[in-house]
Amino acid sequence: MELEKIKRAYFVGIGGIGMSALARYFSKRGVRVCGYDKTRTRLTETLAEEGIAITYQDLETEIPADFHRAGPEVLVVYTPAIPKDAAILNFFLQGGFALNKRSQVLGIISLGMTCIAVAGTHGKTTTSSVIAHILQDSLYGCTAFLGGIAANYNSNVLYGNNNVVVVEADEYDRSFLTLHPDLAVITSMDADHLDIYGDAGSLEESFRLFAGQVKTGGRLFVRAGLPVQGNTYAVEQPADVQATNIRVEDGTFVFDYRDNQGTIEGVASRLPGRHNIENATAAIAVARQLGISAEKIRTALGNFKGVRRRFEYQVVRPDCVYVDDYAHHPEELRACFSALRELYPDRKLTVVFQPHLFTRTRDFAAGFAQVLSTVDDLLLLDVYPARELPIAGVTSAMLLDLVSGPEKALVAKEAVTTVIGQKKPALLVTVGAGDIDTLVEPLKKLLDHA
Repeated sequence: MELEKIKRAYFVGIGGIGMSALARYFSKRGVRVCGYDKTRTRLTETLAEEGIAITYQDLETEIPADFHRAGPEVLVVYTPAIPKDAAILNFFLQGGFALNKRSQVLGIISLGMTCIAVAGTHGKTTTSSVIAHILQDSLYGCTAFLGGIAANYNSNVLYGNNNVVVVEADEYDRSFLTLHPDLAVITSMDADHLDIYGDAGSLEESFRLFAGQVKTGGRLFVRAGLPVQGNTYAVEQPADVQATNIRVEDGTFVFDYRDNQGTIEGVASRLPGRHNIENATAAIAVARQLGISAEKIRTALGNFKGVRRRFEYQVVRPDCVYVDDYAHHPEELRACFSALRELYPDRKLTVVFQPHLFTRTRDFAAGFAQVLSTVDDLLLLDVYPARELPIAGVTSAMLLDLVSGPEKALVAKEAVTTVIGQKKPALLVTVGAGDIDTLVEPLKKLLDHA
């Protein structure tokens, strides 16, 4: 695939956060971009507003005529989440088109560029977004493909005029093995995607292969304790790169950064929680490798507004705080709840959680139950299936039976606002990676006027 020859691009599953970033990139290059997704969302509507044609019907007749013949000027990108029997996918398969995964396209875009890749079962979206923001805010510059909407830019893709690209390296389906980064970060390697990997050992081996693809002379930063060789980073423990002297000042986390180049004191971050200090520490380490000054780094961290649905404040009042978060793995939930407890130690914590995928719910039921048992009041929604069919016996009711918290209940998604209106929580968080985000605006409106 030669980027300069591409005149038309079709995205099968265009509504995904990573796919939509690529769609925007090619549209910005002047390429005619079209796509299909099964669900209309705010993101797909935004893409349409930007001039990208999207259909929500899986029919061959919905494919524009100028996409009916394969050739070097036509790019077709698909997500593995699309069912194998999808009509549009099979039209391209049977038509002799070369189909590309998102990661393959990122690999081709990043060829010949200085590639900064962030991998991890969690933490990679925030870390890559912080790196991209430091580069943009300091005027160093970069192009970036992010796994979330960066609030400073209201976008998941940033455009640069230099030869530097920041990418989120996705471990799902071993996609990140198409990348050969100059600088890389591994934030975490907790067991996940066991429907793909089978066991934690296979997942770890995939991360080791990714680490081995860092270019000769490049640099890999690894969170301390992970079974991969690299420069380590950590919060309040021995490592090559450290965050120390962590404190909360006026509701903001502040810390000192330390590496072999010296110390940056009093780094303030709007990102709450020690897990986000860890993410910021990795981002600073990358920025230091690029020669960005301590003062520019401190300034950029101070004005970084975060990523949509990553500990995103929706309501902040003396009597009510409402946060929305994308957490969908036990360790992500633990980090989110820990940050809330540290910031608001005297408030009762009410959680609305939507489990994501039947396989993940089955594989990590004990872990989910343990962390959900630590909250004060749990409202559990049905499992969001995404690409999966139901699995016998794997339900939210099964998970709720394992939870030992003081207050817990199964709640239909359409009843959540009514229940929350009755409870009037002092500290509320909605968490999950499915369609729980459709509750955010109704809950925000409800609590704003409570």
